[in-house]
Amino acid sequence: MEQWFEGLRNIAITVCDADGNILDMNQHSADVNSRGQKIAGRNLMDCHPEPARSKLVRMLERGEQNVYTIEKTLADGSKVKKLIYQTPWYEADGRMGGLVEYSMEVPFEMPHHVRKPQQK
Repeated sequence: MEQWFEGLRNIAITVCDADGNILDMNQHSADVNSRGQKIAGRNLMDCHPEPARSKLVRMLERGEQNVYTIEKTLADGSKVKKLIYQTPWYEADGRMGGLVEYSMEVPFEMPHHVRKPQQK
């Protein structure tokens, strides 16, 4: 059975352990980040230049999350906006297991909804 995240063709998912070793990635992540090759077993530090490398080390040491958007120009000249969401994941015993990164294309302009508690 195919892993559920392989069916997400517009979200790149990469998972690493507490030492930064890549445990798994979906094919979209491989396409976006490593020329189509799944690189499980490699360390994230080998794949990132400074200052991203130091940021990843700090996130792994402190269990921090990192959330931001980027704008990228593609080879064909078109542009995409992406939400990058990097967050810790935890083992069953509560220890931080590592980080998971979700990278997804989002519209340049998108609605923002404020949800209020329902009145009883």
